[in-house]
Amino acid sequence: NEDLMESGGGLVQPGGALTLSCVASELVYESCLLAWFRQARGQEREFVSYMHGSAYYIEAVRGRFVISKDNDKKMLFLQMNSLKPEDTAVYFCAATGAGCPSTIPPGESDFRYWGQGTQVTVSS
Repeated sequence: NEDLMESGGGLVQPGGALTLSCVASELVYESCLLAWFRQARGQEREFVSYMHGSAYYIEAVRGRFVISKDNDKKMLFLQMNSLKPEDTAVYFCAATGAGCPSTIPPGESDFRYWGQGTQVTVSS
């Protein structure tokens, strides 16, 4: 997928940190919303965080994760601190395209572009 590509996943011990990166094509980077989702094994994909001016986080990661952007490099980041085993999942970068979601937080169907995902495993 040349529109979005994640990197930075891996194996980390509980309490550790990882930073995920997502590089976007120029067109996709101009989307209304850029966001991170995750999907744990056997579970549905869930929204984690988005940035549109200000940042929004789900309760489970608020205070531990930080989303940021680099406009020059067309990149989205997710700094993950104090990781827990329940954070184990495949993490996806997503973009809405030009249209903006009608509800906040946005749902999966609001996002037109998806990366291939990067595995994050939190285990001792």
